[in-house]
Amino acid sequence: MTAPDRYVHPLSDRYASPEMQKIFSPRKRFGIWRRLWLALAESEAELGLDISDDALEQMRAALDTFDLERAAEYEKRFRHDVMAHVHLFGDDAPDARGIIHLGATSAFIGDNTDLILHRDGLQLIRARLVRCVAALSEFAREYASLPTLGYTHFQPAQPTTVGKRATLWIQDLLLDIEELDHRIGCLRFRGVRGTTGTQASFLELFHGEHAKVDALDVAVGKRMGFESNYAVSGQTYPRKVDYAVQASLAGVAASVSKMGHDWRLLAHLREVEEPFESEQIGSSAMPYKRNPMRAERICALARHVIVLAQDPAFTAATQWLERTLDDSANRRVSAPDAFLALDGCLVLVENVSRGLIVNREVVRRNLAEHLPFMATETILMHAVSRGGDRQELHERIRLHSMAAARRMKEDGADADLLERIAQDEGFGLADGELDDLIDPARFVGRAPEQVARFLDEAVAPVLTRLGAEAERLKDPEIHV
Repeated sequence: MTAPDRYVHPLSDRYASPEMQKIFSPRKRFGIWRRLWLALAESEAELGLDISDDALEQMRAALDTFDLERAAEYEKRFRHDVMAHVHLFGDDAPDARGIIHLGATSAFIGDNTDLILHRDGLQLIRARLVRCVAALSEFAREYASLPTLGYTHFQPAQPTTVGKRATLWIQDLLLDIEELDHRIGCLRFRGVRGTTGTQASFLELFHGEHAKVDALDVAVGKRMGFESNYAVSGQTYPRKVDYAVQASLAGVAASVSKMGHDWRLLAHLREVEEPFESEQIGSSAMPYKRNPMRAERICALARHVIVLAQDPAFTAATQWLERTLDDSANRRVSAPDAFLALDGCLVLVENVSRGLIVNREVVRRNLAEHLPFMATETILMHAVSRGGDRQELHERIRLHSMAAARRMKEDGADADLLERIAQDEGFGLADGELDDLIDPARFVGRAPEQVARFLDEAVAPVLTRLGAEAERLKDPEIHV
């Protein structure tokens, strides 16, 4: 295969799934354009305009049979993408040539199409999130009771369980699903509004009958799958809508970035690792390396999605009066990039979630190294309950802890705190008694029970509600 002599976008070449690429493909976009023109013509005919059945039938027959090369030739002539496709549709449906785009402006086509694509993209993102939640839920249930060292400030803290930590990742994704449910439910149709949103052209077509103009606006929206339209508009739908959509995407990106960072930290600790192929190379110079490349890629793509949310914010903030065209080129780039990059993130998240490797012995060893220090309060309370002096025992533990810590730091040896306490007659501990006091299961609180309850009460209803939508997707393939 020869190298292409033009730029190839990494999102389409390496990261985004075929499903998301199809949503933002030219064929999908221009197919929606033709469906919008058909919905407009059908609705205008129903309301009394002189549009023949033959014209409508020819339009219906040509919804997906357009020639993109001919469209490009028209656009080169007219320097206008929408008018290029008006003429192309007229070639394919000659009886409709005179009524295609009747009363409409380019924003009727472009803006309403974007709303449909954004709705489809949000639904795909939601389905991918559900698949990630399902995969992580299996992981959380399997490791619900496996004690592991907890961290605050990335410093050793009270133990938790591997499964409980996974529920924190899942909960972020559930919050994202809630946000996407809201965002999808809030999307409305831009509608049939004319050049500056006044509907003047349609009022003229219907000879001043306001009721018919209103009915046309509603009918076209319903034909395109929308129950409601934005109440008013300028030439475009409110650009704040784009900001809200991409802010929702950025919220998902923040969740998966946090997860990716956690996986990278755990990989450094050698406790949890992402899948690694049998012939995968971690480094071109260091053959032994097993880098968390997928988690790093998740963080990289997520950062791009988060940054892209600034684009629609600035666009919404700088729109002039009824409309200005400096939004167009930006929106062509920023919106598809946000959807495709986040889609690529979630493909990776699902892939890693289904193949996470837990190194149980490393988890046990890391916890065992620090648990004696965390168990000192339990040991102290046990000794006091048997008649010991709290203040005296507290001082003994303090001295033993400092000596054990010094041995670790200065000599590089294992902590011997438990041995020191066992040999201290002030605590009076019998053989085996100390082992019972430092059983890791005593220090994870209700973590196993929390995992079970969370999966049953918070996760299961979401998987039941949206599982069928997610199962229709193909298993993800990634560019390793």
